Amino acid sequence: MNQSTGLYQQEGYDLMAAVFDEYNEMGSGFLEEVYQESLEMELTDRGISFVSHPKLSLYYKGRPLKKQYEADLIVIGEIIVELKAAKALAPEHEAQLLNYLKATRKWVGYLVNFGSCPRLEWKRFVV
Repeated sequence: MNQSTGLYQQEGYDLMAAVFDEYNEMGSGFLEEVYQESLEMELTDRGISFVSHPKLSLYYKGRPLKKQYEADLIVIGEIIVELKAAKALAPEHEAQLLNYLKATRKWVGYLVNFGSCPRLEWKRFVV
């Protein structure tokens, strides 16, 4: 196994277990903010550390930019979580998360869409 693909793997399993429990309880059809709040409750109940709407520094050619990125969640200080409540994940959602990962110098991200029906849609990214 490539070491980078295993990066924060257990933490990712723990995160996604919380996401699946939340989705099983809430289902689809709510606004993104509802999923954000209920996921924060689930993570807290499980003792998983996170920061809600953290401002993350962006870099260009190694130099910090004045503009900052506000993630939906950052879990254990390292995993960027981007939440959506859309009909389906689109290439621009993936591009958004990949750009955030590169610009913030983080390695692992999860794109989670609660809006797709009949099931949760998600992707893990390692850069």
